[in-house]
Amino acid sequence: MSIAENLHKIKQEIPNHVSLVAVSKTKPISDLMEAYKAGQRIFGENKIQEMTDKHEQMPKDVQWHMIGHVQRNKVKYMASFVSLIHGVDSLKLLKEVNKQAKKHDRIIDCLLQIKIAEEDSKFGMSSHDAKALLTSEAFSELKHIKITGVMGMATFTDDEQQITQEFKRLKTVYEDLKDIATANCQFQTISMGMSGDYQIAIQCGSTMIRVGSSIFGSRNY
Repeated sequence: MSIAENLHKIKQEIPNHVSLVAVSKTKPISDLMEAYKAGQRIFGENKIQEMTDKHEQMPKDVQWHMIGHVQRNKVKYMASFVSLIHGVDSLKLLKEVNKQAKKHDRIIDCLLQIKIAEEDSKFGMSSHDAKALLTSEAFSELKHIKITGVMGMATFTDDEQQITQEFKRLKTVYEDLKDIATANCQFQTISMGMSGDYQIAIQCGSTMIRVGSSIFGSRNY
C-alpha cells in the first residue's frame, strides 16, 4: 500500500477527537510530501536538526512536533516554528524553551513527559514531580510556554495487559493534573500510542497518536 492509502486507512480507524502525528524521522521529503498531498499536516521528528532542515523545504502550513528527547542547547534552532514539544521532562528544559520562545515573541505548547513504562531507559517525570513543577512559583513565571497535556511511552512488549496498564496510568496522571489550570497550563492532550499500540492507547483515552511505520513503512537506519 502507498503512503496515502496507509494514511487514509488509519484516519478511517481513529475517532475524530484523536490527532494523528505522522512520525517522519529518517524519511525523505518526497515521502513527507506524499503524506502532505494526502491531507496530512502534523509531522513528528525526533532530531531537531532534521526537523529544521525539513521545515525549510516543506510547505509552511505544516505543524512540526518534536517527539524525541530534547537537548537544551538545540532548542534555539526550532523555537521559531515548532508547534508542540512532546518530551518536556524538567523545569530547566522548560526555562530554555521559554527563553527561546520569547526571542520570537511566541508561546510554545509543550507536553510533560511522564514515565509510565517499567523500562529504565525511558525518560520522563513522576506524577509527583509533574505536580510539583506545575504548582511551583518558577513555573508560574514562564510566560512563553503553555503546558497542554502529557505524553508517555509504554514498554516495548507484546504483553497487551502491561501496555494497557501503563496507558491507564498516564490517563490517571492526566486526570490528576488537569485541574491545575493557570495562564500557562491548560490540559487538553494525552499523547500516547504508536504504530504497534495506538488502538489500545485510544481505548485508554489517548487524544494524540504518533504513527510512523504504519504510514511510511519500516525505517532504514
